[in-house]
Amino acid sequence: MNTFRVGKLNTNLLGELLGAVKNKDPRVIVGPKIGEDAAVIDFGDKYLIATTDPITFTSYKIGWYMVNVNANDIATMGGVPKWLLASIFLPENKTDSRLVREIFHDIEKAADELGIVLCGGHTEVTRGLDRPVLSGHMLGEVDKDKLVTNSNARAGDDIILTKGIAIEGMALLAREKENELTDKFGNLFVERVQNFLHDPGISVVKEALIANQAADIHAMHDPTEGGLATGLFELASVSNTGVLVYEEKIKCLDEARVLCSEYKLDPMGVIASGALLIVINPDDREAVLSKLAQNSIECSVIGKLTDKEDGLKIIIDGESRDLPLF
Repeated sequence: MNTFRVGKLNTNLLGELLGAVKNKDPRVIVGPKIGEDAAVIDFGDKYLIATTDPITFTSYKIGWYMVNVNANDIATMGGVPKWLLASIFLPENKTDSRLVREIFHDIEKAADELGIVLCGGHTEVTRGLDRPVLSGHMLGEVDKDKLVTNSNARAGDDIILTKGIAIEGMALLAREKENELTDKFGNLFVERVQNFLHDPGISVVKEALIANQAADIHAMHDPTEGGLATGLFELASVSNTGVLVYEEKIKCLDEARVLCSEYKLDPMGVIASGALLIVINPDDREAVLSKLAQNSIECSVIGKLTDKEDGLKIIIDGESRDLPLF
């Protein structure tokens, strides 16, 4: 029996399954599709945006994590995150009131920071878990003329990357390997990497909303599992295009490069929440870059979308190579 590895489901299988889903309601504007971060439903004068995302890979500030990753999905569609429902599954024989209070505190704190209302959910102690697992279900809204769907991206568009890659993955690694890394690199190095969750941060809500007000955005996508490479693959899949990016233009923080080298990880494939891909007409490039810079958000053009038959390519030291897939 061929089994799947941990992470996102095989894209061929998922694409086959989602392709068989029939949209039986004309109010569903965007349904399930690889490369789109949320569903979109017509609610009269606005669109309702709906998403769901679990946290299964860490228990550190799991409530805060859950709010932020779901809010990111709403924002990449151009929407303002508004309402949250949380499903909380707690481990048997390991759950006490302190743990539960901590999770709820982190959920409420993160929600307050983003102007989101916790309006429902489900909580239980579950047999077979070794740590908490949370799943968020978030709703937001967007003016109809500001909806961003990734299928709208087209060949010739520029690709902007904010902040850099491997932000979240390195923060998690620095917590998981704290003692080992402290012995080798010192406390200040480890604390700095652990704080990547907050600086530069994994939330992309601010930059997504700023960009969407600055120009006509063709697509936005926040790469998560599988890193930037998978995010670019998903973007190309839904827009039916190719990709050409330049390694030298892809920012990776110095500490992230050090840790990726230490553990023989490819930064292009490391979980990448905190980065945002913004796809725009080249004529709108300067307006978006300028607005992001005015708000102290680091960003750069890393490449462009190409014709589908050109494939997914990355230029490394002047040589064109196939984009790695993870």
